[in-house]
Amino acid sequence: MKRLVCIALAAIVSACGGGTPETESAQAVRGVTDTEIVLGTHTDLSGAIAILGVDGANGSRMRFEEANEAGGIHGRKIRYIVEDSQYQVPKAIQAANKLINRDKIFAMVLAIGTPTNNAVLTQQLEAGVPNLFPITGARSMVEPFHKLKFHARGIYYDEIRAALKYFVEEHGKEVPCAVYQDTDYGQEIYEGALDQATAMGLELAASSAHKPTENEFTSAILRLRNAGCDLVLMGTVVRDTILVLETARKMGWDDVAWVGNNAAYNQAVADQESGVGEGYYAFVHMEMIYRDNPRSEAVAAWWDKFVEKYGRNPEYIAFEAYRNADLVVKGLENAGRDLTVDSLIAGLEAIQDYEDIFGYTLTFGPDDHKGVSESTLSQIKGGRWHTLAESITY
Repeated sequence: MKRLVCIALAAIVSACGGGTPETESAQAVRGVTDTEIVLGTHTDLSGAIAILGVDGANGSRMRFEEANEAGGIHGRKIRYIVEDSQYQVPKAIQAANKLINRDKIFAMVLAIGTPTNNAVLTQQLEAGVPNLFPITGARSMVEPFHKLKFHARGIYYDEIRAALKYFVEEHGKEVPCAVYQDTDYGQEIYEGALDQATAMGLELAASSAHKPTENEFTSAILRLRNAGCDLVLMGTVVRDTILVLETARKMGWDDVAWVGNNAAYNQAVADQESGVGEGYYAFVHMEMIYRDNPRSEAVAAWWDKFVEKYGRNPEYIAFEAYRNADLVVKGLENAGRDLTVDSLIAGLEAIQDYEDIFGYTLTFGPDDHKGVSESTLSQIKGGRWHTLAESITY
């Protein structure tokens, strides 16, 4: 009887010696075993922005596989779980629930989309799951500061404010307008344009919001044209950017500057046979690189490896995803063998003057999880993206 009582008590306290199940559970780190680190992401593999999501997943997967092939990180291999959100909030929530509660991921990495990230971020942070380098420029990814949030791309709001300021001051534009998706992402663009116009004593002459799946933009373009817009700030992604530009071209409206951001910085816009992408501008944090002008042998080798693995040329989003995955690897390496969320945070904050193979330098610290603060202006000319100006802010 005495032995049975002791066994019963051992389930609650360590009276009989040795750790209790509760103690062992408290000491365990979710998503980390002796041989494995589980990372996850929700991204778009088959929806409205799959053209971005697929390259993003491939770019990050490529870096994680390299780390595994090199022996892993302090003896552990990375298991990278990718869930398809189709850029839809309900599916993103479902995917995040699976990753957090069933897969028990250690960290969420490179999740794509502003509305999809916003929809799961509160639950994710409450579960103690770090949000590392999401593929969105939403302010919520960095504001307010949170120890579990790390970022490494331009902020849409900042970029669109910089765009309006630049085109007013450098190109003499006087009548700014906005066209944007009726989503959290689009709202960032609209608010940035509105706030910068107000700060400069201007007004947005007109604006138009649409659903991500919208196909018809005739009335929207008529509204903007009738308002006399000479600058249109765009909260669009790849597909709707092309449709907006095609509609304006068919109407013969060509005395206006169309300016977007990272979300539509894609070769598909430049490749349109109709030429509607010609002259389109984008404020971005990483510029497009082409294989015939790779800047370095390291980038050329990386490009060739990507094509060999995935059978397609990489878009800039693949550059960003590979770089951000490398930041994750560096953070994990800095954290050491005794891997916890706290040691990962310290490992990421220890990254100073990090330079990626594409020529960009990032620094983090205990009070700085943002990584990027300046933008580059790019424009489509002759079917390619060309950098016009760098280090532009508002």
